[in-house]
Amino acid sequence: MPPKTPKPVLYNKYDRDTLVKRLAEESFARRTVSFYRYVHLEDPQAVRDQLFLQWDARQCFGRIYVATEGINAQMSVPEHHWEAFVQELSAWEAFRDVPFKIAVEDDGKSFFKLTVKVRAQIVADGLTMDDYDVTNVGRHLNAAEWNALMESGEALVVDMRNHYESEIGHFEGALLPQAETFREELPEVLQMLEGHEDKPVLLYCTGGIRCEKTSAYLKHHGFQNVNQLHGGIIDYARQIQEAQLPNRFKGKNFVFDERLGEHISDDVIAHCHQCGEPADIHVNCANKACNLLFIQCSACQTVHEGTCSPECQAIIHLPEDEQAKIRKEHAAQTRAKRFHRAKT
Repeated sequence: MPPKTPKPVLYNKYDRDTLVKRLAEESFARRTVSFYRYVHLEDPQAVRDQLFLQWDARQCFGRIYVATEGINAQMSVPEHHWEAFVQELSAWEAFRDVPFKIAVEDDGKSFFKLTVKVRAQIVADGLTMDDYDVTNVGRHLNAAEWNALMESGEALVVDMRNHYESEIGHFEGALLPQAETFREELPEVLQMLEGHEDKPVLLYCTGGIRCEKTSAYLKHHGFQNVNQLHGGIIDYARQIQEAQLPNRFKGKNFVFDERLGEHISDDVIAHCHQCGEPADIHVNCANKACNLLFIQCSACQTVHEGTCSPECQAIIHLPEDEQAKIRKEHAAQTRAKRFHRAKT
């Protein structure tokens, strides 16, 4: 009997420290890119597995979600594999000519592993297919058109990101929902815009994907003049630089990778959550059981040792076995809360 062919590995099998060390030792440059497409995929699991094999072979890293409604990807691609990456992705009919958004600031350290997951939706909104027609979207505006409508003073500009994203950077005069998730944000925005169904609405987000759904949602609810920033903040930054247009965005663009933000302007509009001084650097609490995302200035980073509270600062000085016990208890509590929410 011939030997069995080993099954391909379809997931990362190394720990974080090993992966971070490997990334630091790389001798080549990387390109951070994001893209999405709403398209019907018959078998998202098969698509997921094939994409993982292709991208793993090209040393690509990133966080990618695949669903029956399409794909949402944020990735780090080696420069020497870029052309092959584009060609292989374009070979998929579903992803042919997908628009890429290239990072504004890129040190090559945006991701350290490849994660491709199958999800029910590529952006969770808590709605069903009957709640709106995701293909009936708003008008896409380039940076020049966006600036012109903003400057007219007639439009309502809406930030379709979470509150911690808009805190460090947003367009001038934008409505800033205080939601924690996109699922919570949709009804909040609908309430904020109530009575303005006939006014021009300008939607923006990081790369455009959340605006795509929001524009369809608003049109379903009777809004007549819905517009969205094509390519989101990421592509806006590229367009204004290339065309020498005025920059209407102030501060940093929050990104969901290791960088946690990239400058669109030099303005610092946020403040340290501990001392109140101007700051726009997001960090995760050094107490891994907490891991709270918050803004911390460099002075507080030193004084509080990267933690968010005296309690967390005390925990990071405990013996490792005690810290591990606290993390385990916290994880169990989190699972219980999720189970309760699912049941209710």
